[in-house]
Amino acid sequence: MKNVKYLLAIPLLGLLACSEDEVSGSIDSENESQSFFKDDFTEVAFPGEEGVVSDIYFAGKKLAVEELNGKYVYQGDIFLSENNISKSPVDLVLEADADINSVNKSVGRTKFFWPDNTVIYDIDPALPNQQRVTDAINHWESNTAVKFVKRTSESNYVYFTPGGGCSSYVGMVGGRQPITLADGCSTGNTIHEIGHAVGLWHEQSRADRDVTITVLFENIMSGREHNFYTYEQAGWDGAEYTAGLDLGSIMLYSSYSFSANGLPTITKKDGSTYSAQRSGLSSGDIEGIGVIYPGAVTEPTPTEPEPEPEPTEPEPTNPEPEYVNGEWYVIEGVMVLRKDDTWWVEKGKNLKEVELIDGRWRFVK
Repeated sequence: MKNVKYLLAIPLLGLLACSEDEVSGSIDSENESQSFFKDDFTEVAFPGEEGVVSDIYFAGKKLAVEELNGKYVYQGDIFLSENNISKSPVDLVLEADADINSVNKSVGRTKFFWPDNTVIYDIDPALPNQQRVTDAINHWESNTAVKFVKRTSESNYVYFTPGGGCSSYVGMVGGRQPITLADGCSTGNTIHEIGHAVGLWHEQSRADRDVTITVLFENIMSGREHNFYTYEQAGWDGAEYTAGLDLGSIMLYSSYSFSANGLPTITKKDGSTYSAQRSGLSSGDIEGIGVIYPGAVTEPTPTEPEPEPEPTEPEPTNPEPEYVNGEWYVIEGVMVLRKDDTWWVEKGKNLKEVELIDGRWRFVK
């Protein structure tokens, strides 16, 4: 894992370990036995429906998405925020002499992460089997430093609501952002969608995935090939924060995701298939989450009172991020390179230095 303590960037799903990791605190509930999809390990927003595949610009980079039911759907179950999308290239970096305060903020600008490790949430009263949501939240809280707080009047929150399939936005996008759960979406599917909501993408799209797996494009449904591009191929930086692809990750497609002919679409390098899981976060997932949301996991409340601990100096709730020279990050919607403790962006075939002022990037004179 790279030596990164705190990030304001979007991690391009650098979740973990090269082996099939054990699952931490597996969830076992009645709805796990329900079979809603042909493939229970590939969450999709609109099962059985196909949209128009088109290129859009998200965070200044071109992505292939499906336009379906008024949504931009990425990799089957990920909604991209309409407020951060454009149909044509957008200049997200201001010219050196531009007045920061006189320019409207453009699309594609977001930080993605939930502040203070806290996700605000609410549940639609119409959602059936709400226990799968509370079980999934308990699983996250029992295994990570991410906390979930029921909404009172907060403006940014996750809303668990009925839908045709399982879907979520990635990270905190602002306002009410739905996590849709069809009746057949299990507790494990809910854990997966919460993974997206806290900022995770899909494991099989890591830039280094070809070291561990092989994608067999000839077996993928026509028009769904874009779901298997690596983030690097899609124009993202592809930076990873762990040693290799985790075959035990709850964020991983199955060997048969989007198969057109019943043959595997993803195999191990030796040609064999693997068993995807939707039981719970793997220990690799948990380690990766710890990079994005560092902190101690809260222990269950003890039955017997314990002595008051000695007072200590409180840790800052929002420590300064530590960035690594040579790494790429997405900050305020722009992909930037950390180099010599300064920031750079690609401009044509060259790199040009930029600075961040009041949440806007501007070229350095």
